[in-house]
Amino acid sequence: MAVDIRQSSPRFGQWMGVKLSAENKLQLWIPEGFAHGFLALSESAQFLYKTTNYYSPQSERCIVWDDAHIGIEWPLDQSPVVSSKDRLGLALSQADVFE
Repeated sequence: MAVDIRQSSPRFGQWMGVKLSAENKLQLWIPEGFAHGFLALSESAQFLYKTTNYYSPQSERCIVWDDAHIGIEWPLDQSPVVSSKDRLGLALSQADVFE
């Protein structure tokens, strides 16, 4: 899942998602200016990603996974297990976004 967080974009706050699996062998490129998140749909999963720069903890941001204004349609059958860090996420309206 990716959300456009470029405030000047006509698609600001819009999201898109794709199911990635070992079977379909798809990849998802998420450019700068987009937030990203994932949901494992099995008991175990490997999630690998490449970045354009080294990890910078001071640049990390977190938008709450179930922000009603974004309206992501997560494929949930039950309540998800959410990390303690992700539970502290902000609504998009309060988040530090790109210009």
